[in-house]
Amino acid sequence: MSGPAVPAFRAAARFPAIRLYNHVVPVLISAAVIAATACGFISVAPNRLVSGEPVALWLAADPRVTAALAVLGAALLTTAVATSNRAAHFVSAGIAVSLVFLVLAAAGQAAHAQAGSASKLARVSLGAAFWVMLGAAGLAVLDGLQRARAGILVQLAAVIVIGAGFAAMIEAGAFDALSLTHEYRTREAQFAGALTRHVELVLASVGVAVIAGFPLGVAAVRRPGWQGPVFAVLNLLQTIPSIALFGLLIVPLSAVASAFPSFAAVGIGGIGVAPALIALVLYALLPVVRSTVAGLSGVDRGVVDAARGMGMRQRQRFWQVELPLSAPVLLAGLRIVTVQAIGLAVVAALIGAGGLGSFVFQGLGQYAADLVLLGALPAIALALAADFLLQSATALLGRRVAR
Repeated sequence: MSGPAVPAFRAAARFPAIRLYNHVVPVLISAAVIAATACGFISVAPNRLVSGEPVALWLAADPRVTAALAVLGAALLTTAVATSNRAAHFVSAGIAVSLVFLVLAAAGQAAHAQAGSASKLARVSLGAAFWVMLGAAGLAVLDGLQRARAGILVQLAAVIVIGAGFAAMIEAGAFDALSLTHEYRTREAQFAGALTRHVELVLASVGVAVIAGFPLGVAAVRRPGWQGPVFAVLNLLQTIPSIALFGLLIVPLSAVASAFPSFAAVGIGGIGVAPALIALVLYALLPVVRSTVAGLSGVDRGVVDAARGMGMRQRQRFWQVELPLSAPVLLAGLRIVTVQAIGLAVVAALIGAGGLGSFVFQGLGQYAADLVLLGALPAIALALAADFLLQSATALLGRRVAR
């Protein structure tokens, strides 16, 4: 071996190449750093209707908060090169949870600092860097828990901790200086009613879709010849844009309300809750029917034949064998339907159905981004909560069936 190569070889042996055990965390941290340097963490506008000027993180927040974010980000990055075991992944998730709270605290502190030096009409909004950093921290929490193979109870505990901490920060007034909080306070009574109406629309539409779609799916399994025509019609309904479907229902329902005043007296008409429910049910039928067919068709025929050999009748086989075994697939379909309905119910506000979408379209009409967020963020939170709960129920049922 030549002379110059020997020192290089010894240096390589002394300082081996860094091995990444987690490639997700470096990507998330890189995205957060790029956003923090290239985008504004908050924006300050002279009033609620004018676009704000972006303010960088290190200019908006206290330097100590910025330094703490950097330290925690570096600590999270080191977990990517640590030994790949459950303990390291739990540590990574814990650091990421701390980052979630620190990003929120930085936003509140920056908003208070900027609002204190601005006029009373000025509005402080959350910038693009805040959303990217918060999203990166949240995804890091999920990544750590998944790699640690955390159980349902651990995941639920993490959600409760983050939710309780966020609620405590709201109660302490950490976000009072944000424009989003001002929008909420001026519409607090309306917000409660809109949230209630949104949940009612989702529950009613999903309930009707399950009542109508489950028997249809069972019939399609019992008579395979029905599956082609049934899915053709349901797939056609899915291709119609939601706004177009809401509009198509206005004319026939208005005609029904005119012809039958008793229907109009109970709220059935071209606009309002009735067309919204009909459209949401029509959109929800395909996932319900498809998951029912997939679940029942996926049951092992050997198990069904064994139940038949034991003398069980068809109804007994369905309720005691086929339905329990297909329950995880059915719940997975219900999860898709629920999340889809929560999103589509926002659009239903266009035809006077109410719900959180009313704030979204009011904000779009007034060019008020924070008013849009007042409707969009709770809808996203509802969708995430429904997805998590139904996914957890699906996992628990799957383990029970596997046993």
